[in-house]
Amino acid sequence: MSSWQGKRVLITGACGTVGRELLRQVVTRGAYEIIGLDNNESELFFLGEEYRTATNVYLYLGDLRDRDKLMRKMQGVDIVLHAAALKHVILCEKTPRDAVQTNILGTQNVIDAAQANGVERVIFTSSDKAVNPTNVMGTTKLMGERLMTAANAHRRAGGPIFASTRFGNVLGSRGSVIPLFKKQIERGGPVTLTDPSMTRFIMTLEEATQLVLDSVFLACGGEVFVTKMPVARIEDLAYAMIAELTGEDADIAIEVIGTKAGEKLYEELMNDEETRRTFELDRYFVVLPAFKSVYESI
Repeated sequence: MSSWQGKRVLITGACGTVGRELLRQVVTRGAYEIIGLDNNESELFFLGEEYRTATNVYLYLGDLRDRDKLMRKMQGVDIVLHAAALKHVILCEKTPRDAVQTNILGTQNVIDAAQANGVERVIFTSSDKAVNPTNVMGTTKLMGERLMTAANAHRRAGGPIFASTRFGNVLGSRGSVIPLFKKQIERGGPVTLTDPSMTRFIMTLEEATQLVLDSVFLACGGEVFVTKMPVARIEDLAYAMIAELTGEDADIAIEVIGTKAGEKLYEELMNDEETRRTFELDRYFVVLPAFKSVYESI
C-alpha cells in the first residue's frame, strides 16, 4: 500500500492533540472517508464544527471499552490509527483499573474489531514510558505494544498488519510541561519542577503525526517505530521559556516540588534487549518483533 487515495480511515482519540492533527493530515492526503471516534462530547462537538462542510469526515461519540460500537464503526475500514488512551501518569496511578480497561482491554477491542472486519493496517500510538516502565501508564502502553505484536504474529494471510509507534513528550500537547509552564509564567510564577535533573525526549506535534503516517506504509508487521529525537533537561526548558516569554531579567522563581508517583528521572527510547533487534532508517529506529508470525511457514 502506498497511497491514502480511496481508503477508509478510522482514528480513535480524534479529539486529542495528536488525533486531531492526524485527522487534519489524513483529510489533506485525499482519503475517501475518515471516521473519528472520541469519548469527549464537548470536544467532539467543536471538532464537528470545524469539519461541518466536509463531505467525507464522520465523527462519532465512542469509547474503546464499547466493543460492539468498535465492531460496527470498523466495517469497511482500511486503516486504523489508534491514538485514544488515558495518558496522564498521575491519573493512571490513581485509577489503575480505568487505565487497564482503556489502554489494554480497549486496545484488544480495537484489535478484535480490526480482525473481524478485514482491516488492512492498524497503527498503535505508544510512549517512551513503555520502556522499562515504572508507572501504570507506561505499563499499559507496553502491554498495548505487546498486544499489537502478538496480534500480528497470529495473523493469517490477508489479515491486518499491526504495528506500533513510540512517542516522546509531544511539545504543546494538552497536559504537557510547555502549556503548564506558560500558564505559570503568565501568572508570575513560580514555575514548578519535580526534579532539576529530570530529562525528557521531546518531539513536535508534526514529528509525532508524521511518525504515525509514515508507519502506515513502512510497517511489515509487529514493529515498533521510534523517531530519533533530542533529550531536553526540564529545568533548561523552564529557564528558556522564562527568557522567551518575559525577558532575560524577569524575576520568575523556580520551585522544586519533588517527583510524583511513578515518575522517572529519565526516559529511554528502547531497552537493552530491543537494541539487539533494532535497525535505523533516516529518521526512525525500527524495533523488529521478537518472534516471527506463527503462520509464516504454513
